[in-house]
Amino acid sequence: MNYIPEILQDLLSLTSKGLVRSEIRELLKLTRKPGIISFAGGLPFSGLFPIKELKDIVNSVLDSEGEIALQYGPTEGDSRLIDFLAGWMKETEGADVNKDNILVVSGSQQALDLIGKIFIDPGDPIIIGLPSYLGAIQAFKSFRANMVGARLDKQGIKVDTVADILRTYTAKGQKIKFIYVVPDFQNPSGVTISLERRERLLELCYEYEVVLVEDSPYRDLRFDGEPIPMIRTLDKKGYAFSLHTFSKLLFPGTRLGWIVADKAIQEKLTMAKQPTDLCTSPLNQSIVYEFCRRGLLKSHIPRIIELYRKKRDIMIKALEEYMPEGSGIDWTNPEGGLFLWLTLPESLDAGELFPKAVERNVAYVVGSAFHFDRSGHNTMRLNFSYPSEEQIEEGIKRLANLIKQELSQTSLF
Repeated sequence: MNYIPEILQDLLSLTSKGLVRSEIRELLKLTRKPGIISFAGGLPFSGLFPIKELKDIVNSVLDSEGEIALQYGPTEGDSRLIDFLAGWMKETEGADVNKDNILVVSGSQQALDLIGKIFIDPGDPIIIGLPSYLGAIQAFKSFRANMVGARLDKQGIKVDTVADILRTYTAKGQKIKFIYVVPDFQNPSGVTISLERRERLLELCYEYEVVLVEDSPYRDLRFDGEPIPMIRTLDKKGYAFSLHTFSKLLFPGTRLGWIVADKAIQEKLTMAKQPTDLCTSPLNQSIVYEFCRRGLLKSHIPRIIELYRKKRDIMIKALEEYMPEGSGIDWTNPEGGLFLWLTLPESLDAGELFPKAVERNVAYVVGSAFHFDRSGHNTMRLNFSYPSEEQIEEGIKRLANLIKQELSQTSLF
């Protein structure tokens, strides 16, 4: 442990004293030993990275606009990329979006930080799912938000619970600042919020005058079923805004994302971004814009979907084949995205099983990491996008054998 002298401890802000290392990042260090099969990361499959095309694009950008691309740029982002994103969202989502609604950010993780910056004062209550994306929990916790949890089921966040929370806090004279959701193929659970619940969430936002933050990193990676309209597209009053990223569609190394919001909110987000990084990398924006301008994004997404659908199917089949029957083990079957969620019997603790799994050269993320209240002890997140098809089957087999062994030591199996 790095020791900070007491005299310096006294100088640290309350915010910095509350910062902790990412639990997932720390766990991933344990998965680096040779031979381990890891379902722990949320990584896209690197074999899909269009490296050949990018080599040509990078050279082209440097040759044609190198002096501009290597210079500082506007905080709002490259106008060409913004125009492309506005047109693309109108084409794919039917969204009424223009350049005043889009702010380019350094990955959607920065978007979460900016949201906390403009909305959260210490102690402010916000509603967040149980479980929910760990990066959002960390971002909002850093601003010392009072997170209030609403459980999920296989149709997404329980809207009746959200209504109860809003009613309770309003009665106490406290204002919920926003509701945070990942509507499509949620990280970590893989579940999708139904249309009925999306519409009800908006009704609650209007009734209680609460903002809704729609985090949509996986929306374009749908394998099965029909797309459900984005909440922001359904919103007619400007209460919802959405976060997007190229990290899952192209490559996370560029650290590019964007926020879609009404102009007034967008201006606040832009002002919050300026002292953070001045601007998102103009070079990376130029590269991604050129990739999109050439039509490569549209042709690239189907390749991702085809591979990830196959990997999901292999994982589901392996779970059905190897997990013990009649033990109460359950898992989600996501229609897209990168993850599924496995629930063990209450008698088992995924955190206690983790080091034993690593000994068997298989790893996952413990579900409690995605619960700000540290519940979910008997759950785990499994990623199917990154490991190979062979690794998925073998890794699930190893995990199932461990679970069978643990259950055999209880009265439940």
